[in-house]
Amino acid sequence: QVQLVESGGGLVQAGGSLRLSCATSGRTFNSLGMGWFRQAPGKDREFVAAISWGGGRTYYADSVKGRFTISRDNAKNTVYLQMDSLKPEDTALYYCAARFFDGSLRQSDYNYWGQGTQVTVSS
Repeated sequence: QVQLVESGGGLVQAGGSLRLSCATSGRTFNSLGMGWFRQAPGKDREFVAAISWGGGRTYYADSVKGRFTISRDNAKNTVYLQMDSLKPEDTALYYCAARFFDGSLRQSDYNYWGQGTQVTVSS
């Protein structure tokens, strides 16, 4: 069983930065592809970014490309989402997800999910 715990959300002004963290339990982290998704009020959950088990492949939604960076530290069993140049439309509940081996853009590919961390960007 894999458990995911997100942290790092909060309130920030437009143009600011936040770094989200997702700590993963268990000894399988090195085998996990990791993803970040988000859900804004009244909207469907959408893909944000993903990273392969070794960190060699990363994927981004067009809406965050060039502003967000996904990374991982396998020694700490943690994946990060560095969010820069934040916009009000980035306001959402951000979820971390895991699946074995590669990252994926599809929510249905992920087996494990965290509870989410709220990001609010004020204008």
